[in-house]
Amino acid sequence: MCMACYVDEAMKSRIIAYNAEFHKVTKSPYGSDDEIGMLNLIDAESRSAIMSRTDPSKVFDLSVDHFIGMPGWFGAGDQPYQIWMTHTPQGEIVANAMGVTPEANKLVGYSGDAISMYTHCGTHIDTFNHFGYNGEIFNGFTAQDHLGSRAWQKCGPEKYPPIFARGILLDVAALHGVDTLPPSHPIGKADIEGCLKKQGLSIKPGDVVLLRTGQMLLWPDKAFASNTPGLNREGAEYLAKHGVIMIGADNLTLEQTPSAHQENFFPVHTYLLAEAGVPILEMAQLEELAAEKVYEFAFFGACIKLRGATGTPMRPVAMPLR
Repeated sequence: MCMACYVDEAMKSRIIAYNAEFHKVTKSPYGSDDEIGMLNLIDAESRSAIMSRTDPSKVFDLSVDHFIGMPGWFGAGDQPYQIWMTHTPQGEIVANAMGVTPEANKLVGYSGDAISMYTHCGTHIDTFNHFGYNGEIFNGFTAQDHLGSRAWQKCGPEKYPPIFARGILLDVAALHGVDTLPPSHPIGKADIEGCLKKQGLSIKPGDVVLLRTGQMLLWPDKAFASNTPGLNREGAEYLAKHGVIMIGADNLTLEQTPSAHQENFFPVHTYLLAEAGVPILEMAQLEELAAEKVYEFAFFGACIKLRGATGTPMRPVAMPLR
């Protein structure tokens, strides 16, 4: 174990990964009603600690735009991002949806629009009901008892608190001296410890860890979405057992694709969400942070509260530390 990332025995009791069993859903040490997993480490003390160190003079926006034709996870036939106008100034003069006078429609230029998309489009967070094992999700909630006709009744993003935490960036591409990691490159323990040593960092319980693969340099080309370099299960276990509360990356799926495991097509998703209680952040824009070598920062992010959803957009930001 990396000595700079030592976890004491008292903290281990609060780290869900230490209760995990391979390919089994983990019962939360935070109680039978727990739906937020490792986000339980966020409290008034931890928020105050990071905010007291935050330098607000610069803000790094870690999200991507949503637009028609954007890359995304559509391998299972899900809805790509679409936007359309529901009202236009000229259209209202003709249609008069508001039932007002022609003079009013000419005076007031009314525009409105609507969107449709898979909840895992763009920069977003994956919730614990996204993946599980054998009809169960994190903490033993079951599809039989907790999945309705429209949405899960447990572990939706509306339960997640706003995330205020120390963030660290591990620039794995830079570790290997490349702009973008090769397709399907697995990020395991050696890469993580190599980045920590090179960047002079340590992982602390309560951290948000972001992995840079360099994939955002391919955005928004189709190559962004195929054969992604990313975290493997070994790397996921290493981070989870050091008490991180969320893991994110600049790629499509966080994890290496295609899967190296014959029976599990998303081994990192299932491990983090169902076994370790660690939410996932995908498609984070990390290029500006990496270019300025800001490896430690205050991370702030909040979900759109889509009740019962398996994922939801997030617009995370980072600020340097004093």
